[in-house]
Amino acid sequence: MTTTRPASRSGSVVLSCMPVAAMSVVAVADVVAGPGVGFLPLVSLGPAFAGLVGGWRRTALIGLLALVLCLALGIYDGLFEGRRGFTALASVAGVTGAGIAAAVMRSRREAELASVRSIAEVAQRVLLRPVPRTAGPLQAAVSYTSAVAEARIGGDLYEVVASPHGIRVIVGDVQGKGLAAVETAAVVLGAFREAAHDEPDLMGLGERLEQSVARELEGEKFVTAVLAEIGSDGGAVFLNYGHPPPMVVRGDGAVEFPQPPAHALPLGLSVHGAEGPKPYQVDFEPGAQILLYTDGVSEARDERGAFYPLGERAYLLKEPDAQLALEAVGEDLVRHTAGPPHDDAAMLLLRFHGHGKGKSVPDA
Repeated sequence: MTTTRPASRSGSVVLSCMPVAAMSVVAVADVVAGPGVGFLPLVSLGPAFAGLVGGWRRTALIGLLALVLCLALGIYDGLFEGRRGFTALASVAGVTGAGIAAAVMRSRREAELASVRSIAEVAQRVLLRPVPRTAGPLQAAVSYTSAVAEARIGGDLYEVVASPHGIRVIVGDVQGKGLAAVETAAVVLGAFREAAHDEPDLMGLGERLEQSVARELEGEKFVTAVLAEIGSDGGAVFLNYGHPPPMVVRGDGAVEFPQPPAHALPLGLSVHGAEGPKPYQVDFEPGAQILLYTDGVSEARDERGAFYPLGERAYLLKEPDAQLALEAVGEDLVRHTAGPPHDDAAMLLLRFHGHGKGKSVPDA
């Protein structure tokens, strides 16, 4: 973002100067070439450009200046002895009126867009609310980048719930993009937040999610997801519904990608009669970290088509602050792809600090 803002500011300055610059060039050309060339109607370029980039008041002011300039040049060239001068004035006045109308319409659209963005930000806070910084024995941090330009939410989802049965976690990826994917993500998160408190074991939680998703999705749509349950003793139990495996970083820097005992179909495809996922346990001792992520991270490619080497970048998670560590990985991911991601990318980092018994401290 820091590399694009200066360019954006300089571009805005250039656009704002274009009306005056255009009129100045036309005035000089008219004086040099004389009345026979017919440059005078081009003075209307000033209010035309102003209507594209400025407000209606600024457009009206530029239009007034253009009329004064047209009148002065017409008198200088002696064009008001015939109809050419009046035709030029009419041209400038007409373009000014059109520019003012265009500026008014653009201002209204910008106001509507700002309102929509404000609603989207509220939707983001409801759908993807901030995870707690600490939950029981865990420290947590999250990073989310939407592939849709100007969007802040998409088809990836995450949540951390401190339940009576342990810390329950989900990271998932909805098939597709756009509003339909956001709607499905809302269904999954709503079902997870409710079932995480009610279901005594992770298998029951997964079955509740499967039922909720199956009711909402149609055809071949699905949601990949990984569920985790972490107890106060440090054991982590996973259920993997066709999702990329978690990355476990040990205290000594060793990196593991624990695989499920058998691959299972994503949520929403249980109608095909396949067997559901089997829970598997991973040691999660103090000093260790677990990174849950979506395929927007693991399948991000560089210009040569090489995938992002997530395991090789585990050293970036040595940063003491969990959120800063995750931001370092996100920045490295952007450098790898040499630009914005082509798919939604979500990451959830969990650190086991070995104290705390089920209480959560909300994010400040």
